[in-house]
Amino acid sequence: MPEETQHQFDHARRAGFGPSDDIRQQRAQGALVKEEVAPAPGAAPEPIWMALGYEAVRQVMGDHVRFSNQRRFRAQAVRGGSKHRPQEMSGHLMDYDQPEHTRLRKMLTPEFTVRRIQRLKPVTEQIAERCLDAMERNGQPADLVDLYASPISGAVLCELLGVPRDDRREFLVKHQWQLEQDRSRKDRAAAQAYTSGYLRALVKRQRKDPDEGFIGQLIRDHGDNFDDEELLGICGLMVLAGLDNVTGMISLGVLALLEHPDQLAVLLAAPEKNVDRVVDELLRFLSVAHAPTPRTAVEDVVVAGQLVKAGEEVVCSIPMANRDPALGPDVDRFDVERDPLPHIAFGHGIHHCIGAALGRMELRTAYLALWRRFPDLRLAVPAADVPHKTNSIAYGLERLPVAW
Repeated sequence: MPEETQHQFDHARRAGFGPSDDIRQQRAQGALVKEEVAPAPGAAPEPIWMALGYEAVRQVMGDHVRFSNQRRFRAQAVRGGSKHRPQEMSGHLMDYDQPEHTRLRKMLTPEFTVRRIQRLKPVTEQIAERCLDAMERNGQPADLVDLYASPISGAVLCELLGVPRDDRREFLVKHQWQLEQDRSRKDRAAAQAYTSGYLRALVKRQRKDPDEGFIGQLIRDHGDNFDDEELLGICGLMVLAGLDNVTGMISLGVLALLEHPDQLAVLLAAPEKNVDRVVDELLRFLSVAHAPTPRTAVEDVVVAGQLVKAGEEVVCSIPMANRDPALGPDVDRFDVERDPLPHIAFGHGIHHCIGAALGRMELRTAYLALWRRFPDLRLAVPAADVPHKTNSIAYGLERLPVAW
């Protein structure tokens, strides 16, 4: 078992595939506990509520009337005040409250239906095969994160956004740089400026000559209903949500299956039949997203027997909620044959992940293609030596050396 990962937010600490022992001890104290949490590295700790129980998390995430998502600017506007939204948050659906949220999501939803996502399936399958070809050329051992998980998530996202193939490498590298805390602030700022500038130019090109892709379709259908800043924010949010989460799920999912050969055997026995069940259990078991946007109470509200006062923040732990015994029996066991549990890996309520169908399709494709090509895939190092990510937006692996 790898060491516990460290993070400035206690709720994001992990031990192997699950929540850390500290989080489990907090859960033993109650479904909702108050903690002193540093909102950023080096910042002074602040009191904040931690929702750790399944029902408590669902209540907070599902109540858009008494909880606001606009935590970053609640001092100016507790509810809905778009005039107070910083420009860089324009279009970020997860930071919108009603009625703005409904307006924006209604325009975006048609582009993320299962039917629309199926159009991307053949392209995703081609991407997976190209990545597997590269792994074979690279030889054994190969880093599955660098050669498979990350390239798949990046290429699919670029296909969706319409980033030309020649631009993708630099675009994805610069995006990653802006998230790496060990880089200098100057380098991260430069990388952020590059990615924002690139997306801005992409939006302007689509305004002039919209194509059949995601951005072009939005402009043709709803171009008069949002400005370029909001469309830019939509694209930026897709990049943030669509890269690290998918990369982490592919790589951690492969590791989990390799460490649980009995569960892998279920997949291999009937891949097409069982893959959706495997994906669903992996989503719950791994819960790579640490937490949604913290909620701010708009009024006094009782959650899990505790009074949350107006203006107080609540952080919802997705991994702990998905391991809560209230969800079902033996939830700490990875079991792809159990009856599917109503997990919240993609969130809950009006902010349920709009890209859930896309994410499931990517994972399904990635797992099937990998074991179709390499049915004898195995770890090239002891599982304890596989480095897990720390202090990252989504949980994942730094590297995953494999052989076949």
